[in-house]
Amino acid sequence: MIVCIAEKPSVARDIADILGARTKKEGYIEGNGYQVTWTFGHLCTLKEPHEYSAGWKSWSLGSLPMIPPRFGIKLIENPTYEKQFHIIEGLMQQADEIINCGDAGQEGELIQRWVMQKAGVRCPVKRLWISSLTEEAIKEGFAKLKDQSDFQPLYEAGMSRAIGDWLLGMNATRLYTVKYGQNRQVLSIGRVQTPTLALIVNRQQEIENFQPKQYWELKTVYRDTTFSALIRKSDEELAAEEEKSGGKVKRTENPGIDPIASSEEGAALVERIKDLPFTVTSVAKKDGKEYAPRLFDLTSLQVECNKKYAYSADETLKLIQSLYEKKVTTYPRVDTTFLSDDIYPKCPAILKGLRDYEIHTASLEGTKLPKSKKVFDSSKVTDHHAIIPTGVYPQNLTDMERKVFDLIARRFIAVFYPDCKISTTTVMGEVDAIEFKVTGKQIIDPGWRVVFAKEVNDASDEKEGEEENVLPAFVKGENGPHIPNLAEKWTQPPRPYTEATLLRAMETAGKLVDNDELRDALKENGIGRPSTRAAIIETLFKRNYIRKERKNLIATPTGVELIGLIHEELLKSAELTGIWEKKLREIEKKTYNARQFLEELKQMVGEIVMSVLSDNTNRRITIQEAVQAAPEKEKKETKKRVRKLSAPKEKKKDGVAVASSADSLEGKICPVCGKGVILKGNKAYGCSEWKNGCTFRQSFDSEG
Repeated sequence: MIVCIAEKPSVARDIADILGARTKKEGYIEGNGYQVTWTFGHLCTLKEPHEYSAGWKSWSLGSLPMIPPRFGIKLIENPTYEKQFHIIEGLMQQADEIINCGDAGQEGELIQRWVMQKAGVRCPVKRLWISSLTEEAIKEGFAKLKDQSDFQPLYEAGMSRAIGDWLLGMNATRLYTVKYGQNRQVLSIGRVQTPTLALIVNRQQEIENFQPKQYWELKTVYRDTTFSALIRKSDEELAAEEEKSGGKVKRTENPGIDPIASSEEGAALVERIKDLPFTVTSVAKKDGKEYAPRLFDLTSLQVECNKKYAYSADETLKLIQSLYEKKVTTYPRVDTTFLSDDIYPKCPAILKGLRDYEIHTASLEGTKLPKSKKVFDSSKVTDHHAIIPTGVYPQNLTDMERKVFDLIARRFIAVFYPDCKISTTTVMGEVDAIEFKVTGKQIIDPGWRVVFAKEVNDASDEKEGEEENVLPAFVKGENGPHIPNLAEKWTQPPRPYTEATLLRAMETAGKLVDNDELRDALKENGIGRPSTRAAIIETLFKRNYIRKERKNLIATPTGVELIGLIHEELLKSAELTGIWEKKLREIEKKTYNARQFLEELKQMVGEIVMSVLSDNTNRRITIQEAVQAAPEKEKKETKKRVRKLSAPKEKKKDGVAVASSADSLEGKICPVCGKGVILKGNKAYGCSEWKNGCTFRQSFDSEG
């Protein structure tokens, strides 16, 4: 018998259907020589400290650093998980072959490997590796099964990440809590969450310490067009430009007037030129192209959804995961914006499937689609390609899902459209040896831009910063009257992070860049992974280290104090954390040794412990608890959701078998956090995410 193990019951059902397995059993589906079973995400986790040593049960400085000689895994304490694992274990012990059908990524590999390890698998194991859940993709994947050994480096990278997070998180959290915490409150420190918090705190302090400086701008209006006076660059600015260009920018001319130091100086310039004619000294026209926006990776999709619809990173991840499971988009946890060359022949069929976009796809039908290196480049794709539609017609989407799908579909269509042709005109003018300049852009042929034309019913589709400054026709040598003016300006502080800008900063280890090529180069050193960044931000909210003001992320006093308390740069530097992330990626590529990575981490943890223990100051941190009491209306809403959740029609959702109505909540998705599943305790139901702060609890007598 061949046992297939998927990561979710819904995926298992799809696979079983395609394999011809039709007989439903408890915890699996059987037929045609296959038994298809499933996990619920992670069934196993690394052991707790006290499970390695009884002395590590109590939190004390003397027991640090805690470094187990060998890391072990255990089943997560959850009756539903334990029951399902024993079913899986029984199937695997009797299997002739196992096919790992987990999500095709590092986390998916780790989830299933741990289950197989715990079940004591001895038979050969194959790997199903697919980028979408369509029938075609699953059939193609089963026709090209790979050996499990091909994915050993992926597993080693995932294991190294998990152990690294355990080593740093467990030791640093206990260290800082016992040393600096008050009232036995936990100070949570994490390999990725702490540098991310430091980014927010540092930006906040830049804003608070910002000293605005006054400056003046000299402008003049000639033929209803506003020209700006050229300002001479300082030596520092010129040196910075030269350094940024790698010495390619040579210091030649540096035209313009000196920066205007006072309103009196500016007023004198206005007086000097107001009655003299303005003369156009040059008109330069340059034709150019604008390329279609890149396809989405997960981060750029989260950024776009946050900017456009104010969706949080976590909301966007859930929405795109749902679209993937509904088979309408490809695998979402990706960090590339490119497609592999083998996708190109499938593109006409995908476009044909986008029936709601026929107004844009009709012109592409029957033509040879362009194959740009900016879109198709197998060398830029590792495990998975960019997020695109599958060609399956989307049905039963929520309003939020439809908006996300629309973004993905339009980007996909746009890459096959012609480039947008633009004309940039730069006009220079002069009054009494003072040079002025204006630049205007005109769209000659919109090309791909028509795909993003504002929809009548989509008022939220803003064209931010896309207003084109079309200039009148100027001729060199013309002159005439003008109206000069002096504008008082103040330098502005940096803006607080939003989820969109924070995701970009995490992706590039704190360096905010707009250039796509440069951002690609910096991704290697990004902090966190595309799939985990949303969870990191959510963790900071749960810990009450940050809060949201409109779109802005603001560090709470506790968050600010915690970062101020940490003197060890290794714990809070985005760049240093980015270097560890790079090493984890290199483990995946077999260019770095997992054992060496863990040895370095152990040494680093030891150094951090010694550094903190040698701190003789009496520093403490003030803990501000997040408001836990839910308003009465919210409590009523939660009860309503729980009643809905326990309704009989929900009994078999996601294939979780329920013994009786008394157990109707067990195994369901938590109505409070939406992440965990409901567990059955001795006296009440609780959530599997209780360790992460979920407050859901319902006694047995209040059910229904």
